[in-house]
Amino acid sequence: MPVASATRLATGIEDLDVLIVGAGLSGIGAGYHLQAGLPEKSYAILEARDAIGGTWDLFRYPGVRSDSDMYTLGYAFRPWQETKAIAEGASILSYVRDTAREHGIDRRVRYRHRVVRAEYSTADGRWTVEAERGEERDLVRLRCRFLFMCTGYYRYDEGYTPEFPGAERFAGPVVHPQHWNPDIDYAGKRVVVIGSGATAVTLVPALAQRAAHVTMLQRSPSYIVSLPAEDPLAGTLRRLLPARVADPIMRWKSVLLTMLSFELSRRRPALMKSMIRKAVARQLPLGFDIDTHFNPSYNPWDQRLCLVPGGDLFKAIRDGRASVVTDEIETFTERGLALASGAELEADVIVTATGLNLLALGGMRIAVDGREVELADTMSYRGMMLSGVPNLAIALGYTNASWTLKCEETCRYVCRLLSHMDAHAYRQCVPRRDPSVAERPFIDFSSGYVQRSIGAFPKQGSKAPWRLYQNYPRDIVSLRFSALEDGALEFSGAACAAQGSNSVTE
Repeated sequence: MPVASATRLATGIEDLDVLIVGAGLSGIGAGYHLQAGLPEKSYAILEARDAIGGTWDLFRYPGVRSDSDMYTLGYAFRPWQETKAIAEGASILSYVRDTAREHGIDRRVRYRHRVVRAEYSTADGRWTVEAERGEERDLVRLRCRFLFMCTGYYRYDEGYTPEFPGAERFAGPVVHPQHWNPDIDYAGKRVVVIGSGATAVTLVPALAQRAAHVTMLQRSPSYIVSLPAEDPLAGTLRRLLPARVADPIMRWKSVLLTMLSFELSRRRPALMKSMIRKAVARQLPLGFDIDTHFNPSYNPWDQRLCLVPGGDLFKAIRDGRASVVTDEIETFTERGLALASGAELEADVIVTATGLNLLALGGMRIAVDGREVELADTMSYRGMMLSGVPNLAIALGYTNASWTLKCEETCRYVCRLLSHMDAHAYRQCVPRRDPSVAERPFIDFSSGYVQRSIGAFPKQGSKAPWRLYQNYPRDIVSLRFSALEDGALEFSGAACAAQGSNSVTE
């Protein structure tokens, strides 16, 4: 697919129409939508790491897999074709890289470029973006008309590990899943996994295949839901119907089932809690203490549900290869963990699946006309732009559904926005905050990883277009068909002519 070339100013600074930051699932999707919808636009993707894949290139721990079905986590323009609905990390990584290669997006990626700062100039109608390149951290500057942030919101260089008393006393390895490496030997050994979230419930059955025994040590339970590893409807539909018909059916089936689960949890939490408990009870040995180990104190979807394909966690417990302990850590010891109850867990390896750290915009600092922008002082417009910040969008997924569903709608909106600006000779668009709109937390989740960092994130508002509704059908209508000039998004400035004698086409 032909894509426009960048220009280079007389100063040597490269000038692009759009600069995408991040070459993970959302960044590759952004590249596709941009070049498919606006092939006349020049663009590049800056990636801090040395490979495409984002989260799926970073996480290498045993059993790593999606926590959404692939019919919605995959791209609408390239539907997931494998039989597994909940896929392993390696399969997802291959899918993202194959997509980038097939559409030539990989040729637009600049690796080992960590963006550290970006400043917008109203006079120029441009962002100047600074990135550190390579191990030497050489400073590279680029300019662009529009900046599209696809960095997600997890911190890549470190996970969250609380201060455990006596951790230095333990004789064996202690590892956070984010820093897993293949040299960690757990075969035939006693492993304790600290945590009860999506990472922990993924690790336990995977480690149990080779370990002598795996114990999941949790301070409090999480909701765990078992789904078939393979969706039987997918195979049937693909045998009976052409792909152009079968694929959207599978996607919408998954969307609607997830929405039903979320809405039922919000409207009838006691009923949903009872249904989940009964499903868990059917998969555990008779007499298992479900209320201690699998009955959380909060309501379903106050935190994200944990998925276990084929009930693999429950099978490992039934087979005696894994167990669950609900208690608090008093201290690490030379042989394992001393618990608040007085019990001691002996271990050869301890895995701290204790969560992730959030990081807005990949840690990049932003400024507008020399004024540093504090993200916590801004309000999110449609979940993708920031009040008072021109010509910038952020791709962020849903908390109650697949990440990619919202990201692709954001990409479509950005393309529609850029086309509108071109058609009306606008140079700048900026959301203007309505002081009458009350503030709300950007992410309405009680999870620890959210509560630890949410203060540094933008706010959302109490009503549209500042509110995040976490509703895919509603977003389709809003982001694809609503008026762009809605009174909240301010457009200004006739488009500058081409840079003339100050630039040359590459």
